[in-house]
Amino acid sequence: MSTITIDRIRKSYGAYAAVDDFSVEIPAGTVFGLLGPNGAGKTTTFKAMLGLIRLDGGAVRYDGEPLAPATFERIAYVPERSVLYDWMTVTEHIQMTRSAFKGFVPKMALELLTQFNVDPRKRVRQLSKGMRTATMVALAIARQADTLILDEPTSGLDPINQRHVLNLMINESARGATILFSSHQIGQVERAAERIAVMDRGKLALEGTVDDLKYGRKIVEGIFPTSDVPLDEFHRDTRLLRIDRDGRIVRLLTKEDATAFAARLEGMGASGVRIVDLNLEDIFLYAVSPALQTADVVEGA
Repeated sequence: MSTITIDRIRKSYGAYAAVDDFSVEIPAGTVFGLLGPNGAGKTTTFKAMLGLIRLDGGAVRYDGEPLAPATFERIAYVPERSVLYDWMTVTEHIQMTRSAFKGFVPKMALELLTQFNVDPRKRVRQLSKGMRTATMVALAIARQADTLILDEPTSGLDPINQRHVLNLMINESARGATILFSSHQIGQVERAAERIAVMDRGKLALEGTVDDLKYGRKIVEGIFPTSDVPLDEFHRDTRLLRIDRDGRIVRLLTKEDATAFAARLEGMGASGVRIVDLNLEDIFLYAVSPALQTADVVEGA
C-alpha cells in the first residue's frame, strides 16, 4: 500500500502552464478519480508522477519518499495511448513483462486476457484499440503492484469490458492497492472512485469523497415561458449555492428547503418543476464552468 502525495507541482511549456501549483493526497488503498476537461493537466500530472517530465516546482512522494528506480517495481502504469509494440504478439509482451518485473504473474495475465476475449497469439497490429487497452490493463493488473496509475483505462472498450475494468480496479483496491485513474466518462468515476479531484486549467478545482460532495445538495429545475424572468430575489437568498439560467430553464442548487424553492418557481409560472439529487456530472460541470448568466459559484461542490 502506498500513500501518494502530490505537493504543489508546476509544469509550464513556454507561456502555457500545463499544471499550476497542483496538490492532492491519495490515501493508500483508495480508488481515486482524476477528472478535468481536455487540456486540464491530467496526463501531465501522470507523467510527473512517473518522472517522465522535469517539473518546474513541487514534488511527488510515495509513502513520503521521492520517486526512485526501485519504486517502479511497485507502480503499474497504463497510458492513454498504446505503448505496445505492433510487431510483437501479446504472448511476447507477457514474456517481456515477466522478465522486467519480479511481481508479475503470467498466469493471471492470461486469465485476464481470456476474460477480455483477447487472443494472446495475435500480434498487436491485429488488435483493435479497445483490445490494446484491455491488453495493457491485463498486463498492469497482473503486476500485482502497490500502485496503479491508469490514464483512460476503458478507452475503446465495449460496455461489458468497461464494467470489467472498473470491477478489476475495485478488486485491486480491496487487495490494498492504491488506484489513480482518469476517465472522460463521469459515470464510471462515480461508480468506482471513493475520492475524486477535479482539475481545471492546471489547478485543483475541487477535491473530496464522492459521497461528501453530493451529500444533501439538490437541484431545483423549472422551465419558464420566456427567458427574461427576473431572478433578483434568488440572488439575495443565502440558502442558494448557485443559480443557472440557460434560455428558459432555471436551475437552483441548494442544501436546504428544496421543496420551498420548487413552490416558488411554480408560483412564478415555471412548468415541469422537479427536484433532483446532485450527481457527479453536475459536480464536475459546476467545478469547471461559471454559473450561466450569474456571478454565483458552488460552495464546496
